[in-house]
Amino acid sequence: MIDRPTIDRILDAANIVDVVGEFVQLKKRGVNYLGLCPFHNEKTPSFTVSPSKEIFKCFGCGKVGNSVNFIMEHEHLTYPEALKYLARKFHIEVIEKELSREELEKQNERESLLVVTAYAARQFTENLFNTDEGITIGLTYFKERGFRQDTLKKFELGYSLEKRDAFSKRAVEEGYKQDFLVKTGLSIQGEEKIFDRFSGRVMFPIHSLSGQVLGFGGRILKKDAKTAKYLNSPESEIYHKSRILYGMYQARKTITQEDKCYMVEGYTDVMSMHEAGIENVVASSGTSLTVEQVKLVKRFTPNLTILYDGDSAGIKASIRGIDIVLEEGMNVKIVLLPEGEDPDSYSKKVSNEEFRQYLKNNETDFIRFKTQLLMSEASNDPVLKANLIRDVVKSIAVIPEAITRTVYIKECSTLLEVAEPILYNEVNKLRSQKNFQDRNKYPGPEDLPVKPQPVIRQIKQEPVSYYSEREIIRLLLKFGSVEFERLINKEDGREEILTVADYVVRELTSDELDFSDSVCSRIFAEFRFHSQQGLITGDKVFVKHEDPAISSLAADLLADSYELSKIWKEKQTYVETEEMKLREIVSDAVLKFKSDKINILRKEIMLQLEEAVKNNDKERTILLQKRYSSLSVALGVISKQLGGRILL
Repeated sequence: MIDRPTIDRILDAANIVDVVGEFVQLKKRGVNYLGLCPFHNEKTPSFTVSPSKEIFKCFGCGKVGNSVNFIMEHEHLTYPEALKYLARKFHIEVIEKELSREELEKQNERESLLVVTAYAARQFTENLFNTDEGITIGLTYFKERGFRQDTLKKFELGYSLEKRDAFSKRAVEEGYKQDFLVKTGLSIQGEEKIFDRFSGRVMFPIHSLSGQVLGFGGRILKKDAKTAKYLNSPESEIYHKSRILYGMYQARKTITQEDKCYMVEGYTDVMSMHEAGIENVVASSGTSLTVEQVKLVKRFTPNLTILYDGDSAGIKASIRGIDIVLEEGMNVKIVLLPEGEDPDSYSKKVSNEEFRQYLKNNETDFIRFKTQLLMSEASNDPVLKANLIRDVVKSIAVIPEAITRTVYIKECSTLLEVAEPILYNEVNKLRSQKNFQDRNKYPGPEDLPVKPQPVIRQIKQEPVSYYSEREIIRLLLKFGSVEFERLINKEDGREEILTVADYVVRELTSDELDFSDSVCSRIFAEFRFHSQQGLITGDKVFVKHEDPAISSLAADLLADSYELSKIWKEKQTYVETEEMKLREIVSDAVLKFKSDKINILRKEIMLQLEEAVKNNDKERTILLQKRYSSLSVALGVISKQLGGRILL
């Protein structure tokens, strides 16, 4: 349990721009920051961060909250876990007891798996630097490869002892559940006991964006034709290879600063480039690029440069998968390294400055690179050339931006010696035919549009008072401490200042009106308590509330989708704001709230009337009719106060 003062220190220190900025590339727009939402796929930024209100909101998918809510949602953590994450980030001490074996078993599966992988990473690092076997075999290997010790520690590299059950046995002895060791893939279940998956390998931890260890890559150091050189953790609850890029945790800040991401193939390529002073680099770990990986890069930059080995026989096969990068609207460039070199070897052969210069001078636009590569094969063969044109046109067709497609068509028209109208026609034909569920496949008969089956969705029925309740809470959060009116005490002649919160609380409590929504009810209860005590409650109390439901609703209601343009402000253009007509807005909101509650009561009475008539209960029927009539009169009075508005 974390005490309230510690929570307050964490929330005060957790600058929301810094917190969100680690995961999303933010650009300043007026007083706020804008970026692509990390919670859903979007191509036009609608994700807004307000430093003054200390909240974020996506106006596309509706996700909203404060720093803690963001970490909870993004990293799938509980409220206490998100607080601990922020405490570590901002160097705030959280005193906590060590989890016992029994407590570990009670944790949910995902958390338990993360606990196990974190333990494994520490154990492997301990083996590498502090055991005779690790130093002799693992550390010697890295030294022979030319890696500095600070780089090994930066990437938390380690070594798994050669004895087949060394890690598993120790983990079980220290209280880690065997089931979770197997589920993470660190151990393999044998007939009688469990064995280490990675025994005798140097270990590369694979981190999430927040630095949690999700899985491992292990390289064997002995030559064994029957054993895979590299071995990765199997898919699990926490590790999905298609959604992860090695080195993204270490690279994310530099990618944002440089507005560019380099992509290489292997773990050691990433490490070598860091040693060469290039830290905005990630690795696909030898797999074909996936949509999830591309979107991960796009969160931080739209500019991706892919490095290919000079003697890579798989270049032609690899570039076919890059269409998914183009489809996401990213700028893709290619660097082909000298023959026989990879990023690891070449960065060690030349100086850091020469390596940087080589990358800069040899960047080629992907479409041009693909065209030149395939053209060298086509030569004068008309059939091969026709296939080449189709292949290049297919890549252009997936680009979402029309202007970019036009530029590429013009360039390819010159390179391929094909008239522009023909290329335009082919591109348009492909874009009209291709199946958007499988955009990288060349269209054929199976790609013809299929008539979609109608999806019947249940429409959520909100209570009658849903919107009026939210409006009352919004006004309390935004203007609760603002002066509403001044009253003169008839007894002593003193002037009394009534705030918006005082007025709303007085109006609703005098009529004994309640909120249907439980979160709104809890917020109003706090305003009522503070109003009765003569205290002022600010919006930050609720934005930083320990109840995630309250902080999320407060952030949602305080998030504005529009703000007044600087130009309008500078020209002193008259724009009527809420503050200017606050008295009218608040009064109307209270009246609308009351009318909604009256309508709810009238519907309830009508049902009771039907029951009374059905049972021939004349006395109850008359009583209910009188109550219904009095409520109708009250509704008429409110309607007049609202200017004759019809209240349904």
